[in-house]
Amino acid sequence: MSSSTSLIPDVRTLLKKAGRLLLQLLAALFLTSVAWVLLYRWVAPPATWLMLDRRAHAPVGLGYYGIQPAPRRIRYDFRTLDEVAPTVPLALVAAEDQRFLLHHGFDLDALTQAARRNWNGDGKHIVGGSTISQQVAKNVFLWQGRSYVRKLAEAYFTVLIETLWSKRRIMEMYLSVAEMGDCTFGVEAASRRYFGKSASEVSPAEAALLAGVLPNPLRFRASNPGPVARAKQLRVLRNMRRLGGTRYVAEMLK
Repeated sequence: MSSSTSLIPDVRTLLKKAGRLLLQLLAALFLTSVAWVLLYRWVAPPATWLMLDRRAHAPVGLGYYGIQPAPRRIRYDFRTLDEVAPTVPLALVAAEDQRFLLHHGFDLDALTQAARRNWNGDGKHIVGGSTISQQVAKNVFLWQGRSYVRKLAEAYFTVLIETLWSKRRIMEMYLSVAEMGDCTFGVEAASRRYFGKSASEVSPAEAALLAGVLPNPLRFRASNPGPVARAKQLRVLRNMRRLGGTRYVAEMLK
């Protein structure tokens, strides 16, 4: 009896030590993630997890275009908003997240509409409701895939970048690291690959075409686009006009 009762303080001591270690680990992870996000507020990412994966493995799927043969080389050139045509961020907002300047990382209306469409759909074509901020959190800081753990991490990093970055910086990250073709990341690399010019020189129609290939850049082509890509381009151009043209981007540049 005495031996069993003497074990109770030892167990409690071990639990307390384990609890302290867990808190220290969580604090270290939190501080590391904050430092990581703060660093990228001023420094361009040298690479992302998806870039490293694409360099190592060619994507496999039916209907994929422009798959690069070995040796695979990543095209990636970080650009600020001042280094691209004003119609580029406007086209991205018009295509992906028209409430970008209004929300704080999450668009509940878009998430509700996406959930409703997925519920009423055939289950084969899943509609996403992610904002540009959520996509930046995923593209810059996380691995690819679908899991509850990754979604929680995505939400966490979305809160961090919305808190520690400006909308301008979030857009610069998005237009620089978004996948726009196999081994092609960002509008600068995509513009040079598909149009033979810098992203600072693209026309509104070309900017709409680049934005229109998202979020399926391996299936839709910005160069020699098919009818579906052309239809998306026209829809993006209509949304650009409806948003008020480059005056909308001027708000982003403040």
